[in-house]
Amino acid sequence: MDRIDPKLLAAAQATYTDTHLFIDGAWVAGSGGRTLPVVDPATGEQIATVARAEIADLDRALAAAARGFATWRKVPAFDRYKVMRKAADLVRERAEGIARLMTTEQGKPLAEAKLETLAAADLIDWFAEEGRRAYGRVVPPRADGVQQVVIKEPVGPVAAFTPWNFPINQVVRKLSAAVATGCSIIVKAPEETPASPAQLIQAFIDAGVPPGVINLVYGVPAEISEYLIASPIIRKITFTGSTPVGKHLAALAGTHMKRSTMELGGHAPAIVFDDADIERAAKLLAGAKFRNAGQVCVSPTRFLVQEKAYGRFLEVFTQVAQGLKVGPGLEPASQMGPLANARRVAAMERIVEDAVSKGAKVATGGKRIGSRGNFFEPTVLTDVPMNARIMNDEPFGPVAPIAPFKDFDAVVAEANRLPWGLAAYAYTSSLKTANAIGAAFESGMVAINHHGLALPEIHFGGVKDSGYGSEGGADAIEAYLNTKLITQVGV
Repeated sequence: MDRIDPKLLAAAQATYTDTHLFIDGAWVAGSGGRTLPVVDPATGEQIATVARAEIADLDRALAAAARGFATWRKVPAFDRYKVMRKAADLVRERAEGIARLMTTEQGKPLAEAKLETLAAADLIDWFAEEGRRAYGRVVPPRADGVQQVVIKEPVGPVAAFTPWNFPINQVVRKLSAAVATGCSIIVKAPEETPASPAQLIQAFIDAGVPPGVINLVYGVPAEISEYLIASPIIRKITFTGSTPVGKHLAALAGTHMKRSTMELGGHAPAIVFDDADIERAAKLLAGAKFRNAGQVCVSPTRFLVQEKAYGRFLEVFTQVAQGLKVGPGLEPASQMGPLANARRVAAMERIVEDAVSKGAKVATGGKRIGSRGNFFEPTVLTDVPMNARIMNDEPFGPVAPIAPFKDFDAVVAEANRLPWGLAAYAYTSSLKTANAIGAAFESGMVAINHHGLALPEIHFGGVKDSGYGSEGGADAIEAYLNTKLITQVGV
């Protein structure tokens, strides 16, 4: 890894400034004046601060969201659509600057950050269109003169909680669904990556969203979530993050009878049958694995390769890993950036050490890179026993365990062994096998012979311990709508 260009670093730090809260149409400091540090993961240096919300700030955000909902729910769907389309256009116009902020605070290569930003604009467009199509229905009556109408109404103010691995992508799905359906929202965005989601919200404000409809807070996650979820103003919560935290928030939501959407962790199996195009499978899977340094909830994380193809797959996959250019995300040549924080580096070291202690071999990588920043080598492990942590806990980093399998039934049993069910992958040239494995996976999303997940128009969500609800496709806005029956007799 090369040292970061000091000119690029200086330019990034010059454009990256402190991030404030956004409450009731204004950017404000926290009422207590306290802040949290924001660190560049490529250098380990603090580059700015983010305002820390106090309870008084949350009360102001809740009151603003209540007023914003009363206003926004009365705006016709077509007018909401026009505002959202303008916001999408603004995001596209500002994509380069937003992407630089994201790379500076999160670490991913600039090209990935720009793709995430542009994808956010597409998601806004999609939800804007879906909001115009929140149709009700007329139900034929059993008696003359009776009218039975089922209508859709916005559920109310929403509390959204989002992670740092995709600072914009995770906010935009929740924000767009809320705005499209006439809800207001309080976003608790990630403290480690605050600037890029703030810019996303600025685009909505500049597009004409009224004060109070969108509010943005940062602070102590547990304090904010418990306070917002308990508030009678909040009618729905939506969370993306780890399964343990998701279960806790879902339990809180249940206590207060709040509707919730949960997009939680995963440990995606990637099965390669011996009749697949092995080189293509290895290259595509390696690219998917090391994208965003492996910090992706739908990343393939357990590679199961049929015995005849195992040697060739391992060879090609390892070559791809060894050839990746690891470096600061702002460097044009970088193909994989740093991990988002120092905790992830320590976690990778523990995962590799545990696997090796139990008999695994390191085919490539396995160590942190340098002493500055949060860089870790793209890593491939072989001969990993099933009792190793990496075969049972989501790694969320650039470490790939590859193991052989013999037959269909055995690999299905392994694929479904764990409690998660977010994403699953398979490669085969047999239509029969493709149909069989697609049906056998216990997963909310399955991709066969490619990686076609997360498009705006398709379902995005998991089953089992990976959560419930959808954040994509035609189903995504349903959780933001109440269904009401109105039946009447003419007088």
